[in-house]
Amino acid sequence: MNIQRKILFRIAGLLAILGLAVLIVGYDQFMRSTTTDFETAKTFHLYPTSSLEDLADSLSSNGIIRKKTGFVVFGKLSGWGDQIKAGHYEVKPGASNKDILNILRRGLQTPVHVRVPAGTRKERMIRGMAKDMAFSVEELTAAFADVDLASSLGTDTTHLWASMVPDTYFFYWLSDPEEVISRIRRRYDGLFEAAADSLESIPWDMNADEVIRLAGIVEWESSHVPEKPTIAGVYLNRLRDRWALQADPTVQYALMLLEGEKRRLFFKDYKLNHPYNTYKFRGLPPGPITNPTLTSIQAVLYPATHSYYYFVAKGDGQHIFSRTLAEHRRNAQEYYRLMRERRAAQAAAKTP
Repeated sequence: MNIQRKILFRIAGLLAILGLAVLIVGYDQFMRSTTTDFETAKTFHLYPTSSLEDLADSLSSNGIIRKKTGFVVFGKLSGWGDQIKAGHYEVKPGASNKDILNILRRGLQTPVHVRVPAGTRKERMIRGMAKDMAFSVEELTAAFADVDLASSLGTDTTHLWASMVPDTYFFYWLSDPEEVISRIRRRYDGLFEAAADSLESIPWDMNADEVIRLAGIVEWESSHVPEKPTIAGVYLNRLRDRWALQADPTVQYALMLLEGEKRRLFFKDYKLNHPYNTYKFRGLPPGPITNPTLTSIQAVLYPATHSYYYFVAKGDGQHIFSRTLAEHRRNAQEYYRLMRERRAAQAAAKTP
């Protein structure tokens, strides 16, 4: 009897030691920090087709976790490995396997930045928007060409891209192109509707797409925000009095469509037979030339009231405005003189 008791005590002791060892190993593998030595949070993408093993490989190869085995074992023992959800996630320093898998099974994603570049070409804007999203450039391009989507947003495919108000937005990585486009378009609609509510009428009774067209011209005319309402006022004065807009940016855009790049304008370019040439055709161009910034949109919605019909560059990024053609010509000659002197000085500086 004593021998049996001793054996039982020994077995119990061994089991206790074994249990304690399992607890220690389990705690070490599952509850303690599994991350490598990084100081700021790291992010990663979990694709819809990824398995638990694929995820472990990705976390290890990207220097987020030290060992794959414990991560996979905990995922299988807990059942959480079967519940992981695709998305873009953040792992903080010191996270355990339990912490990481708990975030993944609950789908607690970290939003990604979607940057809409300002005053640019459609193709470059699309590349910027798709850069950090799960969808491709081709998928986003197709969404902008979707007639039904544009119609549901109160516009057409010619104007939809230009109403993407430049800014940095936050979306979940797996958001589809239509969701991204719709949300940003609704922001523009909100700006237009707010102006409509605060004003007796939108200048020249323009609709939302016409505002985008004129704001794009203002965008390319000046980056100096304080003078944008004055520039918008010049063009609105011309429209009101049925003058040709004679906007250089529209000629540049026409040439860009034909030649692929922006370049310096020559006198012959103003005779270009193209629908976007506002020296040849009256009124607004048939479509937008770029996606204007908020300040350019606001300049058109809230333009300066004045009697200017002309403006010319001063050579410092700003413009000088005039009421009459004679005054404008004097200002233009002064600008040309300044440019000649500047080019002569540059040439002299290059001469040994």
